[in-house]
This record gives sequence, C-alpha cells and structure tokens, in this order.
Amino acid sequence: MRFGFHFMDFNIPGEPQAIAPVLRDTAVAAEEVGGSWFTVMDHYFQMERFRTALDPMLEGYTTLGFVAGVTSRIKLGTVVTGVTYRHPGLLAKIATTLDVLSEGRAFLGIGAAWYEREHLALGVPFPELKVRFEMLEEAVRIALQMWSDDDGPYEGTHYRLAETINRPAPIQTPHPPIVIGGAGERKTLRMVAQYAQGCNLIAAVDEVEHKLQVLREHCDRVGTDYDAIEKTTQGGATDPVADPDAFLRDAERLAALGIEHVHFRAVTPDPAGWVRQFGDTVAERLTAIEPAKP
Repeated sequence: MRFGFHFMDFNIPGEPQAIAPVLRDTAVAAEEVGGSWFTVMDHYFQMERFRTALDPMLEGYTTLGFVAGVTSRIKLGTVVTGVTYRHPGLLAKIATTLDVLSEGRAFLGIGAAWYEREHLALGVPFPELKVRFEMLEEAVRIALQMWSDDDGPYEGTHYRLAETINRPAPIQTPHPPIVIGGAGERKTLRMVAQYAQGCNLIAAVDEVEHKLQVLREHCDRVGTDYDAIEKTTQGGATDPVADPDAFLRDAERLAALGIEHVHFRAVTPDPAGWVRQFGDTVAERLTAIEPAKP
C-alpha cells in the first residue's frame, strides 16, 4: 500500500520565518521515507473546524512550487482546490506549470468548495451548492480540453472561453491525473467515475466498502474503468505513529476493500520529525500490505 503526507498546519513555532525551512524539511523527509504524495490544502484561511481563521495559511500552488524545487520524486497536488477559488482556465494553466517545473509530478485535486467565510471575507463569489457542482464539472471539462489538441472555444453555462490555448503542454501524458475530492454518492463519485484518475475518500473504514461500491456502479453506468482509478483515503482515526499496530489493522481492512493509498496529516509542531517517525515505525510494514486485486 502506498502512502502520502498532507501539510495543512502552518502554525509553526517561530512563524512566519520558520515556515519555509520546516516545509522544506518535511517534504524532503516525506520523499526519503518513500511517500508517493505530498499535498497541501488550498484555502485562503485556515479551517475553523481544525484551528481558527486567524491561524496562518499559505496559498496552495505557490507552496507546491516551492516544494517542487526541493524534491525530485514525490507527486504534488492540493487536497483539494475549491472550484470557486480560481477561474478554471487559469487553474489548468497553474497545474500545467507545476507539472512542467516538477518534471511531471503534478496532479490536479479539485472539489466543489465549502468554506463560505473565506469567500465572503475576500469578496469571492460563493454560489449555492448545486451551482458549485455544475461549475466543478465544467472546470474539469475545461482542464481536459486545455490538455488536449483542441485550442478552440469552450461554451458552458458558467464559463465561456474564446480560446483554450495552453503552451507548453504538461509533461505527463495524456495529462496530469485528476483527483476529485469528496465522497458524495450522487454527484461527486459520479464525476470521479466519469473524469478522474483518483478519488480521495474522507470516510470511516466501515463506510469505505459502500463508497467504493457506489463508485463501481457509476463506472459501470458511464462506461469507464473502475480499476484504473486510484483509491485513496485520508488517514483515519488511529494515529499511525502513536499506535502502529492498531493503524496497520485498519490499513489491512482498507487494502482488502481495494484502497491503494492512504494519506496522513504531518503533525505539528515538528512535522518533519513526525514523518521520520512514521518512516521508522510504520512505512515498511504498510508498504508490505497488498491491496486486494479486482
């Protein structure tokens, strides 16, 4: 089973001066212990469900550009970009730039957005959920068109582009993987089935089997390959460093369901140290677990 790390807490002792060296050390450690992903949140403000809106938060893609310069193997992306944060043509250009400058290590993580306060605070429109899902689907279609040979217009309900020119092209072919965040059964997982190369399930172990079955049914309906989608889940309730044995039991259950990749928050105040502890205590045993074959 593969694993990755999520850098979501910039409340580092000595910030703001300490943020860059701690971020660098954590990304380097993640690569050294065999991580397959290094991700950041894409928010204007820190999440109130985690800390407060007044805690530090960096812009996601600038942060990933910095990380690209200090790593060489690990995949880079946001988990996930809200569709409302950037015009989709600009977002596709940004993701392409990250792919080129990381030499083919970017993925596009995207979702429908939810954090109303940051939108209202900075004057960014925050339409109703139904509209945000419509915007999400159009944004994915725009990215796919910009990553194709079609430089022509895009005409949608929410976005209209006169030309979808995108040069240079991304290094990865046919394009950087698309990872759609969330586990909504009617809309989100249907879009994963139709467009994505990865999903990011935030669900308890006991819920994962049902979510994957829903995804499989959507794949069958739209005629896509369920097996080609990377199945990823966010860590879980058990701290893998504090209780490796309990965590690995959960990981074995997830692998038996077909989960291929688990993703963990790098824990502050010493996220690089936490990642190295993970490498020393968990990584080898985790990578020995084989996800179930279809």
